[in-house]
Amino acid sequence: MKLIELLYRRETRSPMLALTFASVAGVALVITRMVFTHNYRYAFLVWNLFLAWLPLIFALMARDSFKNGAKNNWRFRALSGAWLLFLPNAPYIFTDVIHLLNGRLQHFWLDLTLILICALTGLVLGFVSLYLMQGVVSRMFGQAVSWLFIAAATGLSGFGIYLGRFLRFNSWDVLTRPGKLFNGLTDWAANPMANSHSLAFPALFAAFLFIAYVMLYALTHLPRNLHMPVETEPAGA
Repeated sequence: MKLIELLYRRETRSPMLALTFASVAGVALVITRMVFTHNYRYAFLVWNLFLAWLPLIFALMARDSFKNGAKNNWRFRALSGAWLLFLPNAPYIFTDVIHLLNGRLQHFWLDLTLILICALTGLVLGFVSLYLMQGVVSRMFGQAVSWLFIAAATGLSGFGIYLGRFLRFNSWDVLTRPGKLFNGLTDWAANPMANSHSLAFPALFAAFLFIAYVMLYALTHLPRNLHMPVETEPAGA
């Protein structure tokens, strides 16, 4: 119950309702596809959408701790760390387009649309969480540092997506397979130019995330009076 109250507080209710609608619609479309095609190959999108919600939940909880004056205790730091650890799961769904290569061409455009709906939902989930955490960093260190924080977070997310898609690691491997994860990271660090995508992919995806976030940030700061009311002529004119 407390989590529901945290998600749908007045100041965040509008984006939360929109994201809930988009997530429910995405899940419904996945289920509809499975029912009509008798094929469960895209059921993973439901799981990926669930994972995309986690960084937003952690960000809301970390922000709540910060507002309650707990910025220096272990709870705030743990929640912030969990947020950063799971953040790549939100935009990761965009890489699921790779599954289209193994699908039937007769469903290509339908499946592409389905993946993009889920991917866009995941991306916005991640960006809302990033926006909330940027606000916390801005309060702590100032606006300029908060943008350095955005650059670092998107850069780490790009690398995290690479680890998930190509090296097949998950966020929870930090706890369940730390040794294997460490070996994977050291192997990459020893030869980051091992192949064409080992360095280019995380860098380009990080750039994509940063540019997309900047555009979304600009949209959220449009003046409220941008839609000017239509002027009516005074009576008797």
